[in-house]
Amino acid sequence: MGQDQTKQQIEKGLHLYQSNQTEKALQVWMRVLEKSADPAGRFRVLGCLITAHAEMGRYKDMLKFAVVQIDTARELEDPDYLTEGYLNLARSNEKLCEFQKTISYCKTCLNMQGTTVSLQLNGQVSLSMGNAFLGLSIFQKALECFEKALRYAHNNDDKMLECRVCCSLGNFYAQIKDYEKALFFPCKAAELVNDYGTGWSLKYRAMSQYHMAVAYRKLGRLADAMDCCEESMKIALQHGDRPLQALCLLCFADIHLSRKDVQTAFPRYDSAMSIMTEIGNRLGQIQVLLGVAKCWMIQKELDKALESIEKAQELAEGLGNKLGLLKLHCLCERIYRTKGQQRELRDHVVKFHECVEEMELYCGMCGESIGEKNNQLQALPCSHFFHLKCLQTNGTRGCPNCRRLSVKPGYV
Repeated sequence: MGQDQTKQQIEKGLHLYQSNQTEKALQVWMRVLEKSADPAGRFRVLGCLITAHAEMGRYKDMLKFAVVQIDTARELEDPDYLTEGYLNLARSNEKLCEFQKTISYCKTCLNMQGTTVSLQLNGQVSLSMGNAFLGLSIFQKALECFEKALRYAHNNDDKMLECRVCCSLGNFYAQIKDYEKALFFPCKAAELVNDYGTGWSLKYRAMSQYHMAVAYRKLGRLADAMDCCEESMKIALQHGDRPLQALCLLCFADIHLSRKDVQTAFPRYDSAMSIMTEIGNRLGQIQVLLGVAKCWMIQKELDKALESIEKAQELAEGLGNKLGLLKLHCLCERIYRTKGQQRELRDHVVKFHECVEEMELYCGMCGESIGEKNNQLQALPCSHFFHLKCLQTNGTRGCPNCRRLSVKPGYV
């Protein structure tokens, strides 16, 4: 298969894919991969396969094609192809929650400066790196990356990238409990879809609706959360988007949990866990298990709650997800207080505060844990964040957290 025929077949596959005939598109692309003698064409078709498998939640296959693509890029000996290949390796590992590998591949991409394509891809690289840092609960670095990705999106007038970054920022602020910002950013993403997204995939609308649903639930606006989640789920089902279906099922379960409707929440958590296990979303599995533990606690089944927490702890420790560990220590504290087991209670209180300190999840001005006092937060240029009220009341000459970190103990 020559260069022109390869190009025609790739376009045929894209047309099928955009018409929601995914399996037929995959068959066309796989034939190109088997028969094409054009390395550049093979590289492009591998990119199509990577994107399609990512959207279907087939992350191990996504990684397999990314590895083949990087070999093809080396064969082509072109830095543009190499940069794109390393980005796809980073994205594949991000989806599989291999966050340290993601960061390593992203750094490789950023070191390959100078080419036009590299500069265009830097925004996507920064976004992927930010998502990885967020998965590790390294919030300052995550925010730095997201803000850098947003600058690239603005400089290149890349509305699709801006939309994706806004959704990640919504997730970021939901995790650190500034729920007004957690809602603001996906609402901004939804506006971008409405204003510019006529030619985009519906997945961008679905993605923004899901993140809005999460924020509405956190704000206690459960009817709005349900409406947004239903809209997102509808699109996810139409397009066979398994990863988003799992997240929506988790959100539905969390909404029912907020209503104390445990009997309706349990089967939603089970369905979410089934898909997340299938696709390898271990971060999502942690969230499911913590939700299940809360359901058991409502039913006063404390030992069953502890079983769920133990499974979540194993996953969180394996991923290095510190926020997951903090949440499970918080739940254990409540359980052991109820049980009257003082030694276990003290152990989890200590570990909870260690997690807060390690993640710098406290206001450097008032010293209170983030989310316990004033949920509105403000980041300084260094990406350390504080209670907005504390900044307005006290002001600051430079960042108190950075000053504290710069003071090194001396040794004789």
